[in-house]
Amino acid sequence: MKKIAILNRRNLLLAVFTLATLSAYGQNGTIISGQDPGRRVITTAVPFLNFAPDSRHSGMGDVGVALSPDGSSAHWNAGQLAFVEEDMGFSLSYSPWLGKLVNDMSLSYLTGFFRIDQVSAFGFDLRYFDMGDIQLTDGNGQDLGEFNPRDIALGGTYSRKLSSYLGLGISARFIYSNLSGNISSVGGTEAKPGISVGTDVGLYYSKPIYAGAKDANFSWGVSISNIGPKITYNSADDLDYIPTNLKVGTALSLDLDPVNTLTFALDLNKLLVPTPPIYATNEDGTLVTDNNGNLIIEEGNDPNRPLLSGMFGSFADAPGGFSEEMQEIMISFGVEYIYDNKFALRTGYFYENPNKGGRQYFTMGVGFDLKKLGFDFSYLVPQKQNNPLAETLRFTLMYNITN
Repeated sequence: MKKIAILNRRNLLLAVFTLATLSAYGQNGTIISGQDPGRRVITTAVPFLNFAPDSRHSGMGDVGVALSPDGSSAHWNAGQLAFVEEDMGFSLSYSPWLGKLVNDMSLSYLTGFFRIDQVSAFGFDLRYFDMGDIQLTDGNGQDLGEFNPRDIALGGTYSRKLSSYLGLGISARFIYSNLSGNISSVGGTEAKPGISVGTDVGLYYSKPIYAGAKDANFSWGVSISNIGPKITYNSADDLDYIPTNLKVGTALSLDLDPVNTLTFALDLNKLLVPTPPIYATNEDGTLVTDNNGNLIIEEGNDPNRPLLSGMFGSFADAPGGFSEEMQEIMISFGVEYIYDNKFALRTGYFYENPNKGGRQYFTMGVGFDLKKLGFDFSYLVPQKQNNPLAETLRFTLMYNITN
């Protein structure tokens, strides 16, 4: 191995985040573990970009692309921000991460927004993912010292109403991922922080409707997030995709009476990243290579493709065909009850196919709104015991100003 062990840890962390065994190969073709033809988990670099960062949406099963706008809208759908009712707001979210495994990992999320005029708004967000202290070793197990790997993303969002009911938003962010500091590997390959940029594009539609004897609001949203170049931690020949993701969803809010509101929301997510192929093996299970030392693909497509080819090709590159493509769709469903715009109860469910990561969990949350100040809390309950995401907590503090 020419890479230092932190890069192996990166892939291990990705596997833990998706609650699955390591995929047969990284996106760059590096062998991580033996092939499992039944489980082709899609892994990317900087997966923290897709973690639900705030308490409101995570309390509803990680839905958000079509919900009513708030301070965290930049993560879920940039098109929502133009419909925000307050003139200015800030929020701070914090979540201890993988607390069942370690005690020093966390995700922090700081956001802010302000209305430019009646049809447009601007927002910013800062994400900080602290992976805790780890001991680094080289490929031979030699001690390279201790380091605190961390990821940071800083972004800005502009959102504008195209009509009374339709909004369009665009976000851009700078991504910095430091997994090994300045520690060099053996074999002449130098590790370095990964740097990339990402862009989001979102559409949001929201319109009041009349549902029987109830006033209601129907909304839908579409968002493609983290469109950007691959990232590297050592050389230009070793590149990983960032987690480009497609979100589509809808929501229906019902005013049961003047003080009680009930909202139902559904999201579908799909990573726009190539599916790992099945590589040819010999009878003894060893991998087959061509004369140039490259692995031979038996089923599926070469994952080492340019950005746009990888995005559009991700809809039809699974070795298992259409049925496997459908397995790559993640489903979120959530319910929110609000009393007098002051108190909220939330619950939801997130489902990911076992062959694509297997994350399956219920969520719940509460929220309080005391004039300008608000507080949200959410809690994750995995469907299976001994799940690394068990007991995940998220806390969000909000401050909004209306002139």
